[in-house]
Amino acid sequence: MTEIIDGKAEFKREDTSRHDALERFGKADEPYKVEMLNRDILDDQVSLYRHSAFEDLCRGPHIPNTGLVRAFKLISTSGAYWRGTENNKMLQRIYGVSFPKKNLLDEFLIRMEEAKKRDHRTLGKQLELFHITNEVGAGLVLWMPKGAAIRNQIENFWREEHIKGGYEIVYSPHIANLELWKKSGHTEFYIESMYQPMKVDEAQFQIRPMNCPFHIMMYKSRRWSYRDLPLRWAELGTVYRYEMPGVLHGLMRVRGFTQDDAHHFVAPDRMEEELVWLIKFCIHILDPFHFKEYDIYLATHPADAIGDPKDWEKAENGLRRALDILNLKYLTDTGGGAFYGPKIDIKIKDAIGRSWQCSTIQFDFNLPERFDMTFTDKDGQAKRPFMIHRALLGSIERFFGVLIEHYAGKFPLWLAPVQVRILPITDEFNAYGETV
Repeated sequence: MTEIIDGKAEFKREDTSRHDALERFGKADEPYKVEMLNRDILDDQVSLYRHSAFEDLCRGPHIPNTGLVRAFKLISTSGAYWRGTENNKMLQRIYGVSFPKKNLLDEFLIRMEEAKKRDHRTLGKQLELFHITNEVGAGLVLWMPKGAAIRNQIENFWREEHIKGGYEIVYSPHIANLELWKKSGHTEFYIESMYQPMKVDEAQFQIRPMNCPFHIMMYKSRRWSYRDLPLRWAELGTVYRYEMPGVLHGLMRVRGFTQDDAHHFVAPDRMEEELVWLIKFCIHILDPFHFKEYDIYLATHPADAIGDPKDWEKAENGLRRALDILNLKYLTDTGGGAFYGPKIDIKIKDAIGRSWQCSTIQFDFNLPERFDMTFTDKDGQAKRPFMIHRALLGSIERFFGVLIEHYAGKFPLWLAPVQVRILPITDEFNAYGETV
């Protein structure tokens, strides 16, 4: 790498046909590039980048030449199955960083060392907060008494503030008839993250990957008027998703987790007002955890979007105006919305400046249509409500992992599982110590 940098090797782009690229990499005995061209890169034209004697498939762009890399360091290496599947070959994945100045690399390495000290997996074991073992199952968390005490405090705060904010708490089952998940589209769009169905009473049942269909069925249980809306229904709902073994990581990536989930059912003419309230409520919930910096993104219309473009425009404008009304700085993530609607993502910054995706506010034009959700408007006509998915802490497990690293294990008093200890001078005072 040092030789290549010293040579100031120029990055050159070449556009070629997919057919020619297949032929070239086939002759060069590059099976992974050939597989990508056959499976992932299906455009007629592809771009290659070359420097020195190395070339690769890449969209680009690149810096002009390798000489602009002033400082670099290889960080770690690990084994990884090709495409994350254990039936494929084991490859070596090498991690590295580069910076235009050495002092920036030095600062980064200091942050890396600090991050190691704060690793939630190490601190979680030392502080007896949680336990994960293959005897139970990879990605399944056992909450130890001290960790459970902190979680209980977080959940109590969450419930109290939601009830004060006009939410109603709901509960739903962990499994449902597979037909429900077909109707919601989960078997169509999320099948790779869902566990295999099980047979119950001659029907197929599915363990839940999300909570949304249950809240919709509650909505569908009766008729609603515009006077009833908005509805704010919240649930700490545990969901189960299949994650590849190679991506599981402590509390940050698990297979069973609890979402602080909620759904708002809103009349279209109340949308903007509800969004302003919701964004304020989100920041209100995060504030006691001492997160002071946020990166906010407005994610807009993706290429695979469904629904009426006019609804998309209305929803995006509503999200944008709500952020403007609150004077919040945000970036636009063009095309980054979900296929079913635009969204606002709020990333919190921890004590050492790392960003974490936790809070999300998402519009949904898909499910109200699929389930034919309606309310009676002022004119007596049946109208379609807007549905807003939102999670503020996100996954309780992941949020807890972020808190451990944010606080470096030194929780604030209101969360600390051990807040005070009484130390009698001699055994003579043990009884008095117990009363204290």
